[in-house]
Amino acid sequence: MTTTASTMPRVRLGQNLEVSAIGLGCMGMAEFYGVPDEAESIRTIHGAIDRGMDFLDTADMYGAGLSEEIVGKALSGGHRERVTLATKCGLVRTADGVRIDGRPEHVARAVDASLRRLRTDHIDLYYLHRVDPDVPVEESVGAMAELVRAGKVRHLGLSEAGTRTITAAHAVHPLTAVQTEYSLASRNPERAILPTVRRLGIGFVAYSPFSRGLLSGEIADTRLGADDLRRGLPRFSEENLPHNLDLVTRIHTLAADHGWSPARFALAWLVAQGVVPIPGAQTRTHMAENASAGAIRLPAQVLRAVDELVPAGAFAGERFPEHLLAIVQED
Repeated sequence: MTTTASTMPRVRLGQNLEVSAIGLGCMGMAEFYGVPDEAESIRTIHGAIDRGMDFLDTADMYGAGLSEEIVGKALSGGHRERVTLATKCGLVRTADGVRIDGRPEHVARAVDASLRRLRTDHIDLYYLHRVDPDVPVEESVGAMAELVRAGKVRHLGLSEAGTRTITAAHAVHPLTAVQTEYSLASRNPERAILPTVRRLGIGFVAYSPFSRGLLSGEIADTRLGADDLRRGLPRFSEENLPHNLDLVTRIHTLAADHGWSPARFALAWLVAQGVVPIPGAQTRTHMAENASAGAIRLPAQVLRAVDELVPAGAFAGERFPEHLLAIVQED
C-alpha cells in the first residue's frame, strides 16, 4: 500500500490493477436516494478525483443507464485517464422489474451501450452484475474475455458470486475483483468468499459499506417512514431494528472515543480487512468525509474491540428478503 500527496492510499486488486483504497459508488447519483442532481453529482466526481478517490463504480442498470451517463459527462474534458472506471452488465430492467441475463450475446450488446454512455473507448473493470442461473458462468465470462481481447475491457470481475462460481470463472479468464456486500453488519464474505479470493489472488470490493445507512448514523429511530424502502429489508424490520441499533450504538461509542465519525470508522474497518469499499455519495460533503477515512489506521486493539462488541453474526435479520437472496451466492 502506498500513499499519494492527497493522503489517499492506493492498493492493488488482482492482476496488478491499482486503485484508490476507497472508491466512489455512483448508483445513488441516478436513483434510490431522492431526485438526482446531475450537476452536484458531477462536482462530487470531480472532487473525489482531486482527493485521490479515483476508483469509480457504476452499472448499466442504475437508473436504466443514467448513472453511466452522468459518469460519462463527468469524465469528459480530460478526466477519463485520471480514473479507474468500473461498470457492470447482466441485470436488465423490464416492465415487471429486473431480470438476470448472462448470455454471451447480451454481454456483447451491453458493453457497447455502456461505452457510449460512458463516452470512452474502454472500461477498466467490467463485472457480471449477477450470475445467470440459466447460463454457465464459463460462457458469460468467456464472452467477457472476448471483450478484453477486443480492447473494449481491460479487467474482469464478478458481483455477488460464490466460491465455486468464482473458481470456475477464474479458470476461464483471470478475475481482477469480486464485489459483494460487506460491512460491520454483513460479514458473510469472511466465511468462504474472502479466503477464496485471497487464495486465487483476486481483489475484493465491498459495496454497501454502511449497510444502507444503518452504520453511518443516518438512522437514529426504530420507526422508519412509510415510504422508506428499507422497511422491506429484514435487518430493518420492527423486530430486528431495535437490536441492531443497539449494536450500532456500541460501534459509534467506540469510534467517538477515538475522534472518528461513524462513517469514517466503518470505512476504515473495511480498509483494515484488506478490501476496497465503494461508499456511495451524492454530495461533495459526504464524499469528502468518506475520502478522509483513507488516512485512518485502526490500531490492533481497536480491531479486537470491534470483534468483542459486535462479532460476526451479531446483527439480526438477513440483508435481503428471500426473493433477493435467491439471486445472490453467499458462499
